[in-house]
Amino acid sequence: MKTLATWTVEDYHRLVEAGLLADRRVELLQGEIVQMAPEGPFHSFMTRGLAGYLRRQLADRAMVSEAHPITLSDSEPEPDLAIVQLPESQYRDRHPYAEDIFWLVEIANSTLEYDLNDKRKIYARARIPEYWVVDVKGKRVLIFRGPKGEDYQFNTALSEGNIAPLAFPDLVLSVERLWQ
Repeated sequence: MKTLATWTVEDYHRLVEAGLLADRRVELLQGEIVQMAPEGPFHSFMTRGLAGYLRRQLADRAMVSEAHPITLSDSEPEPDLAIVQLPESQYRDRHPYAEDIFWLVEIANSTLEYDLNDKRKIYARARIPEYWVVDVKGKRVLIFRGPKGEDYQFNTALSEGNIAPLAFPDLVLSVERLWQ
């Protein structure tokens, strides 16, 4: 299927401000307005739990943004979690940009292929330094690091053990804790 028209981030902002997308769950991905998958209770549970865990671990070192937009050059996705630079006040008049982001997390219950392909390429192209996909059904975390072109140079899959985010190497996060 061919795209009939693409939208810039500025076009998309005008549509949002005009209220034309108010009743729709959509995000801008590579110039296309894409309908987001509905969020089930378990996905919400996982997102809230991981967000709370990260907030406690990070304390005042970063902001954990839940399911809110980030602004990239041709996209405005709404990752499940965006761990971004402080102070929070800088996002009063704009969403976080790629350079504000420490890492992103997508919770994949029914969207694993989409998160591993489309979203991964978008985030790599934007040079997001680290991207995690929490594979709910596989009970594993897929970690992508070192963006280059449309992909990441390094990837790891963990179903147990600990993760230390690149931005906070002293922070040790338990993989097992993600499932609680």
